[in-house]
Formats: sequence, C-alpha cells, structure tokens
Amino acid sequence: MSNTSAALALLLAAALTGCAGSKDEGKPAESAQPTAQSPQAAPAEPEPPHTVAEFLARAEEAMAGQKGWTFAVKGLEGLVLQGQENAATYTATVRRTTGDPWALHSTGTTLSKGVSKPEEIYVADGTAYVKKGTAAWEHGPVTDPEFVDKVEDPLAALDAFRGYGDEATVTASEDGPEGQVELRVRTASGPLTGVRDQGVVQKALRELAPTLRQLRAAGVAAPESEITVGGVEESLVLDASTYRVTSHTFKCTFLIPYDGQSIRYEQEVTERTSGAYDGAVVLPKAVMDAL
Repeated sequence: MSNTSAALALLLAAALTGCAGSKDEGKPAESAQPTAQSPQAAPAEPEPPHTVAEFLARAEEAMAGQKGWTFAVKGLEGLVLQGQENAATYTATVRRTTGDPWALHSTGTTLSKGVSKPEEIYVADGTAYVKKGTAAWEHGPVTDPEFVDKVEDPLAALDAFRGYGDEATVTASEDGPEGQVELRVRTASGPLTGVRDQGVVQKALRELAPTLRQLRAAGVAAPESEITVGGVEESLVLDASTYRVTSHTFKCTFLIPYDGQSIRYEQEVTERTSGAYDGAVVLPKAVMDAL
C-alpha cells in the first residue's frame, strides 16, 4: 500500500389583445349600431408532456424564462484500497445566465486531507477560465474535453439527457407540495466492456479518465477489459407544475484491478437550484490581464 499511496492522490476539478366587434358593412358610420362582442374562447391548455423529450423541452423553456439561475453544488470523489480511503469533497455556488451566449461564474472549495483549496471558474463567450488554489489562470474552449469536466454547468444535463434517448425513463411522484418528475438513466454493475457504449457510461469514463491516468503512471496497469462498473446513475428532477429543474445528480463507481485486489473509484455530484439570478456574469479585467 505504501508504494501506491501517492497514486491514490486525486487532482479534482471540482458546472429557464382581445378582438373587438366590427361595424355593419355598408352603413354610414353615424348610423352604425354597436354589435355585441363575441366571447373570446379561452386558450387551449397545452397537452401535458409524457415522454423524456417532451419533459426536457418544457424544462428548457421554463429555465429560459429567467435571466439566470443560482445553483448549490456538492461533490465527492475518492479511491478506496484495502479499507484505506483517499477522498476529496467539493462545494460551490454557481451563477449561470440563460442568454445567448450563456455565461457562468462559479466559486467553490475542494477539501482533501484537511486542506482546503479555493477554485473559481468563469465561462464567457464560449471560453472557460479556471483557477485552482494559487495556480495561474488557465483557459480554453468550453467544449474542450480538458475543460468540460472542470465546468459544473447544471443546465448541461438537459442536453445530456437528450443524448441518452431510450436509455432514460420518466417517473412522476406526488412527494412534496407540488410533486415532481424524475428523469433517470442507470447502468447495473458488470464488466465495463459490456456497457461502455451507453451514453451515461461514456460520461462516467470521462470523469474517471484523469484518475486512471495517474494510477497507470504509478504502475497500476488496469486494462479496460478487466475494469468493472459498480454502477452509474444520473437523475434530473423537475417541478411537476412549472417543469423547472430542481436538482441534478450524477454518481458512478468503478472497480479497478490491482495486485489481486480492486481499487474502488467513486464520484457523486449534486446540483440544486437555489433560485433565480438577475445579475450579469462579466469576466473581470484582472483575469484577462493574468493570461
């Protein structure tokens, strides 16, 4: 274990006129008699959504109805070997606008082995700007895989679930004062080779990749054919009456073979909607000057 303790260190990133009656034709205006207005029919109620795609469309419309939103983010990432755990927790406040282009500002803290490290992230005009601890600011396209996993964008879950297609299910619940609707996708435990093509597993593999590279650099061979999926699950909870996103959770577990044993990798991130955000996200000049 002493030879692998360094390998278990994590580099954690720790992402809604009425119509008047007309005059009788052909009569002089002064002799025109007023006609009764026809009662205006009440607009038809839209059909309630039923499918995952329909709920996602309503959720996107609902979230776009505000200038922006504030989210509370909590995360956990860790490795366990022979009962010894190396883990880190992450908390952050994310303010995300809904305009085009959208923008984001996140301030958070990673806590590992009793040491906390601040983290700040901006997304503006399609570029992500990330600063961890005392390190210098780094930046790149928000679509770059290097930055995708560093930016906690809660509304990205809408696009993710669109990509899952038939893998996702819908469950309605009467819990809470207004009830809720949960969109969920999950993968049971089993060999990675049997489920790696599933969209939610591919997302989990992107999260695992940085840690897996560190383990391999430290001598943990871990061929993919021998890695086991302990479970992958993602859920998106909507308010049943407004269809606004109330929370998003992603969690995954992998078992990585090592020296006749298994290193357990686990991650869980939850993003909860705190309320509407009416401010603007503006990249500070100091950040640009630091690049």
